[in-house]
Amino acid sequence: MLSVGRPNYTERGEVVPTNTTVITILDATRALVLEHGYASLSTRNVAQLAGVPLSQIHYHFGSKEQLVLRMLDAENARLLERQSEMYAGNEPLSQQWAAACDYLDDDLNSGYVRILHEMLAAGLSSTLVGERVHSIIRGWTLVLTEAAERHAARGFSFAPLTIDHVVALTSAAFIGAELLILAGHEKDLPLRDSLRAIGTLIEAGERSMLQGSGS
Repeated sequence: MLSVGRPNYTERGEVVPTNTTVITILDATRALVLEHGYASLSTRNVAQLAGVPLSQIHYHFGSKEQLVLRMLDAENARLLERQSEMYAGNEPLSQQWAAACDYLDDDLNSGYVRILHEMLAAGLSSTLVGERVHSIIRGWTLVLTEAAERHAARGFSFAPLTIDHVVALTSAAFIGAELLILAGHEKDLPLRDSLRAIGTLIEAGERSMLQGSGS
């Protein structure tokens, strides 16, 4: 949930107001999207759960789409900051990959992943939502690109893959796994274990490079 008194930022760097009414509305929106999905969300239901007049939602957000996007922006900005700080550390890439897998578990439990995929789906039929979600994914792409470039500069070789290949495949692996987990396919596919197994391959590559360098 958003915390009163602490600024939150959209992925565009805009501050989400710490007005208690705004926070109450965003919290109610989050709860309803998690319970019923974006398609079933109505501003009237949000107002009822938040205990505010419907006019307050239109005053602060303008539309259902803007309301949900503001809520997603605030959560996404926090997670981007978390991920950036983790990748900026000096740990080996294999350890950072393991941490990213831990974060996936956290984000599934918190509901962030569900909300993101609800908006990915909504973006297929809404230009406004689609453009904003594209911007959000681009933010994650930049974080992954900077991380890959940092490890390449430290001597980790992704050959024959380029940095762009690594970022694209990483994004596809996590987003694809998230969607399949949300859709209930985890009982048939070892999705989380498979992601962690990639970390084992990375660790083997790290050991091979150390041996090759004589360290």
